[in-house]
Amino acid sequence: MSSSKKILLALLLVFIAVQFIQPARNQSGQALATDITKVYTIPENVQVLFKMACYDCHSNNTNYPWYANLQPGRWWLERHIKAGKEELNFNEFGTYSARRQMSKLRSIENSIEDGTMPLTSYTLIHKDARLTNEEKATIIAWLNETQDSLTLQN
Repeated sequence: MSSSKKILLALLLVFIAVQFIQPARNQSGQALATDITKVYTIPENVQVLFKMACYDCHSNNTNYPWYANLQPGRWWLERHIKAGKEELNFNEFGTYSARRQMSKLRSIENSIEDGTMPLTSYTLIHKDARLTNEEKATIIAWLNETQDSLTLQN
């Protein structure tokens, strides 16, 4: 067997072996009392948009695509989800202080307005997560209304 065939065989065996190293899935299946939908009154259309465009990376319940079953794609995906949840976790929103909640609401608005969220790398594959201008306006209107009511309460 030639050395190039041996190298290809070795790479194939390594690829197959790493398929057995699967990180834990980000799927709690629970609606926590600290979820943003339990903390704030969110219209159904805004909830749908959050779940469609944000929740896969910013909650404890990811809907995994087919490529999540292949390594190293799954590792990349899990790192991405971990970073997203560290920045903002909709399921744990109620645990944030009032000041942090207000800051997160402003950050969501800014990220949507400047187009940094949802990420382009996400929307390339998840076309339904692409927000239209009208959908962005709907979310931003709810964010502004919520921020205004929080400001009045404080």
